Amino acid sequence: MQHEPLIIKGGYVIDPLNKINCEIMDIGVANGKIVDPSTIESKAKIIDAKGKLVMPGGVELHSHVAGPKFNAGRIMMPHDHRRAWVKATLDGRSGVGLTVPSVTFIGYRYAQMGWTTVVEPAMTAFKARHTHEELDDMPIVDKACFPLFGTSRIVMDLVSKGDIEGLKGYVAWLLNAVKGYAIKIVNPGVAEPTWWNRYIGLDLDDQLPELGITPREIVRALCRASLELKLPHQIHIHCNKLGFPGNYVSTLKTMDCVSDLYKGDKPVIHITHVQFTGYAGTSWANLASGGEEIAKYLNAHNHVTLDLGQVIFGDAVTMTADAPFEYVLYHIMMGKWYSTMAEAEATAGIVPYMYRKNNYVNTVQWCIGLDVALLTKDPWKIVFTSDNPNAGRFTKYPIGLSWLVSKKAREEIMAKVNRRGLKHAALPSIGREYTLYDIAIVTRAGPAKILGLEKQKGHLGIGADADIAIYDLNPVEVDASKDYKAFIKAFKRAYYTIKSGIIVVKEGKVVQPDVYGATYYVDATKVIDPDVYDRTVKYLKEVFPQLYSVSYDNYIVGDHEIRRPVKLEVK
Repeated sequence: MQHEPLIIKGGYVIDPLNKINCEIMDIGVANGKIVDPSTIESKAKIIDAKGKLVMPGGVELHSHVAGPKFNAGRIMMPHDHRRAWVKATLDGRSGVGLTVPSVTFIGYRYAQMGWTTVVEPAMTAFKARHTHEELDDMPIVDKACFPLFGTSRIVMDLVSKGDIEGLKGYVAWLLNAVKGYAIKIVNPGVAEPTWWNRYIGLDLDDQLPELGITPREIVRALCRASLELKLPHQIHIHCNKLGFPGNYVSTLKTMDCVSDLYKGDKPVIHITHVQFTGYAGTSWANLASGGEEIAKYLNAHNHVTLDLGQVIFGDAVTMTADAPFEYVLYHIMMGKWYSTMAEAEATAGIVPYMYRKNNYVNTVQWCIGLDVALLTKDPWKIVFTSDNPNAGRFTKYPIGLSWLVSKKAREEIMAKVNRRGLKHAALPSIGREYTLYDIAIVTRAGPAKILGLEKQKGHLGIGADADIAIYDLNPVEVDASKDYKAFIKAFKRAYYTIKSGIIVVKEGKVVQPDVYGATYYVDATKVIDPDVYDRTVKYLKEVFPQLYSVSYDNYIVGDHEIRRPVKLEVK
């Protein structure tokens, strides 16, 4: 598609990676990149952004949007597809769904909000081809996906043998083989006891008798492998005991178990959807927020980052590779439940859910994410997510972000939620409000940096990808903390979204529906000693017939199977 040179003129630019805070500037765009506007003045189309807010395109670090689990969620929610739809046009494609929508809907809705990059954070490598087929079909946004490592039989076997070099070889091979981006760990080690119907609440230092190792050893080994392979994104971990009262202690232990591996340059561990692992108390009857303790740890340590998994009241569908959690949730809800195992790699479950304002537990859950975000001093350590669709729909992000920028918005919700639940959280006493600069950090600059994509994404400096969001919000005239509804309205529908230099959204409407983004993956095979890599491949070819119903060759996903592959080669 033709890249028309553009100049975005006179907007209020917020670009934290370049330390630009609400400055009136012109932004030049040519050939899909940010350029000096003076070099294209004579031939560029002008976009008048006077009185508008200009930011880099949003970077979604953790959102379940594709793969077999998401497809199963669609099947479980047939009523969901009547409630929202994207109208078919002569140029575009129709789409349906709300909580677990079709891929068309996902791409268009993210773009309409000003988001241009989305990461699928839990891909079963065995089913990578299915996941990539859905990502390929998702319009506009760039994508990446994280393969699951934490309960892989091969990983646990290598860890039990203390074979770190072999583990590095396997990680490098798998990322390249299934076109993955980073190491994802879900409830490390849990698949092994789940296969034998034991250990519903596996903790960090519980022993796996069949293998003689603990989840702590799995986390540390994979963290070492990630660091020594120089992967762009640190290990991305869903902690043990997710969803169990008192689990904030496990989260703190998990953060701390790799603190000695930090060398002072970049974080070594990312804790995901911390709301689900930030529970204090000993039972559901006395559940409380552990957010304050987690924030204290974050404030005192620089080796860890996290995303919120912020509860946004309403419909949700919990879906995770943590099958024991879903087993427990099903027995609480007694509604629909889906559970599966992916051969030698993972277990998974899905349970639809509804977060209610008058519910004691749901109120505490809502508070936890906000406690962490508002009590953590450095917003660069925080990423705003709802763990879509686990804690709420991504289409409700503007509402969730309004709770960060506006104490007034929080207070209006607090007037409607469970009063007893509020007493078990720090939130009612917190007065802090995020600035728009902070919002740009937790939705754009921060996640781009955490992903190791800060050269391409999350900023508007020369040479960056021309992924830009323009919002109909004058940050000088409108105080978002007081007029939070204006903030929500602006962020719900971007005035313009520009993807790789192409105007894809104009005045809230998708105008280029057939633009397709790239899929990023990491090739770290050049970092491995060739002898070690050859030994790893030989080992895999030997164990594949024992562990998998597919052959070694058929397991591998080729570049030709991905619409626009972008390989990041680690050297």
